[in-house]
Amino acid sequence: MSVTSSARSPLFIESAGSALVVLPAPAGAPTGVGGLPEVLHWGAALEGGRAAYDALVEATVAPVTHSALDAPWPLTLLPGQADGWSGTPAYAGHRAGGAGAVRWHDVECEAAGGAIVTRASAPGGLRLQLTHAFDAHGVLRVDASVTNTADGEAPLDLTALRALLPLPARADEVLDLTGRWCRERSPQRSRLDHGTHLRASRRGRTGHDATLLLVAGEGGFGFRRGEVWAVHTAWSGNHEHLVESLPEGAGRHASVLGGGELLAPGEVRLAPGETYAAPTVVFLHAPDGLDGLSRRLHRSLRARAGHPQRPRPVVLNTWEAVYFETDLARLTALADTAKRIGVERFVLDDGWFGGRRHDRAGLGDWVVSDAVWPSGLGPLVEHVKGLGLEFGLWFEPEMLNEDSDLVREHPEWVLGPAQGRPREWRHQQLLDLTSPDAFEQLLERISGLVAQYGIDYIKWDHNRDLLEAVHTARGPSGEPVVDAPAVHAQTLAFYDLLDALRDRHPRLEIESCASGGARVDLGVLERTDRIWTSDCNDALERASIQRWTTLLVPPELMGSHIGPATAHTTHRAVDLGFRMLIALQGHAGLEWDISRCTEEELQALTAWTALVRELRPLLHSGDMVRADLPDEAVQVTGTVAPDRRRATYVVARLASSPDAVTGPLPLPGLDPAMTYAVRVRPEAGLPQVVQTAPPPWWGPALSEDGFVVPGSVLVAVGLPAPVLAPAQGYLLDVRAC
Repeated sequence: MSVTSSARSPLFIESAGSALVVLPAPAGAPTGVGGLPEVLHWGAALEGGRAAYDALVEATVAPVTHSALDAPWPLTLLPGQADGWSGTPAYAGHRAGGAGAVRWHDVECEAAGGAIVTRASAPGGLRLQLTHAFDAHGVLRVDASVTNTADGEAPLDLTALRALLPLPARADEVLDLTGRWCRERSPQRSRLDHGTHLRASRRGRTGHDATLLLVAGEGGFGFRRGEVWAVHTAWSGNHEHLVESLPEGAGRHASVLGGGELLAPGEVRLAPGETYAAPTVVFLHAPDGLDGLSRRLHRSLRARAGHPQRPRPVVLNTWEAVYFETDLARLTALADTAKRIGVERFVLDDGWFGGRRHDRAGLGDWVVSDAVWPSGLGPLVEHVKGLGLEFGLWFEPEMLNEDSDLVREHPEWVLGPAQGRPREWRHQQLLDLTSPDAFEQLLERISGLVAQYGIDYIKWDHNRDLLEAVHTARGPSGEPVVDAPAVHAQTLAFYDLLDALRDRHPRLEIESCASGGARVDLGVLERTDRIWTSDCNDALERASIQRWTTLLVPPELMGSHIGPATAHTTHRAVDLGFRMLIALQGHAGLEWDISRCTEEELQALTAWTALVRELRPLLHSGDMVRADLPDEAVQVTGTVAPDRRRATYVVARLASSPDAVTGPLPLPGLDPAMTYAVRVRPEAGLPQVVQTAPPPWWGPALSEDGFVVPGSVLVAVGLPAPVLAPAQGYLLDVRAC
């Protein structure tokens, strides 16, 4: 269906209970005033469909107040001041400081195949295309592009191309995430008051403090309750998310939610004929809380053509086992033990290349060290693969040490301003991936090693923020002319590098690691097979980090490892049972010198890896559910099969509480009409308790038959937990009878 400016019937698209409704501009409207379609509604699909959406045209017109615009004004698909919007503009740009105001004309809009496509022009040589498209799971993806169509004019300096959508007045609370190294994904809440709640990242990568989803919703919304709206910018460079409320509202609506790439001045300068395509911005609505958002996102990601299809192999990563001491005898012994306990993928971490005996040298020299590996990596790879394990290798391709052969040979490949190097971070500088020669050498080095050793998996690290990330343009005599911002181009080059590797090696899997969880976004997940959630393997910290990471990321894409008894990053000792329990919740693995484990520990780990293999079909395909509990020291996190006949739940106590007894803990997501057998699985570890006697259901639940109970009881009331000591928990395996 195609609609021109003469039509006044709304266009709408619906999917999985969500809807977007827009109204084309009226015939005869002044050029650019309301030229783009107005957003009538984004949220729950309305009963009555077409009739209800037609009624919105007249039923939701806002009144006209004193000292305001003389007529109701529209919040369009790309709101700006020509529409009447005084908030953050969706589009901003100029030509040499002029032609900043934009009035869109020649507007075409059509709805077909679950998408609304809008095209428009603006005086001075500007062409716009917007696509708002639902997938089958109710995830709305917004893609926008701007083309400079002017010949003989100054270049177009684009400063913003954001995606914005409206919120109703009942969305009066905001949830976002912050964090730091080894404590990613910390939730924070605030009231949605007048002004702009802006989360802007200028780190050159997604960041440990990235919000993942910026959520607005009904006050008091939780995992299982409240209507919520959310946004995510699918981009691994500088970006922003915002929710904004003005005293006069937003046309028919109360406020706006949005995001986009954060562009530095001069970063996107379009010559005639050039186009800027903004990163995809993802919007979600759910009537049933944060779990509703996650369910839509996880199902959407799992439906992708490139989503991992085979079972996620149990991983052993060598970092916290050996650090830089990567000698053959120690690593082969580690691989032997890994095979014994059921590991399926062996990953050699840092320290195998160049002069890399510590973290101050060698980055950039992706050549196997003759000093450590006189026969190359072949003997280790052959041993690992001979055991039937996959082999993985660590790289940090985008970074350099000053003390490296590469920098000595090509100092011009270091990204930074003409005045001198940026400040070091972990003794590192940045390789300029936008240099064709640097890009090609890096691609050939990595691809050559993948081919030579049959590498199955790359752990791709990125250990610093990008400060002063600029190109130095040079004149005819080599003199520096200007430092041009480079984060946008560097991010695209990073994507191109991943794409080129995957084209050459289609079976290669890649993990996005960035000093832990500092590059977690849907842009990088389009090109990788999992993220490294955090450098912190302390299970007590991980319980919350992983809980909030899965707001965006499905468990099978979230690396989750058992670390040593005493955590490397927190120096806290945590029982093996609790470490196994928490590591079960993602793409499971270990990062620990298991060759030094006791026989009892090895037997426990062997039972645990068997449990991982048994449960991963459910854990990596079911819907995540998280109980809303009054005691924040207790977590109930589950996975429920689509038919609700099978589920698992991790019950974890993170700290002590004022109450002596926790009380019944509901198991969300089950079918109240079914009857279930509940088992406690000891392979995930049995908890330490502080009690005289357990609740009566506990004994039967330890048997093969389990404790039989109606689903209505489990969902509405729950089972009382044993009195757990802090940093203790248990796994429930729930099956329909």
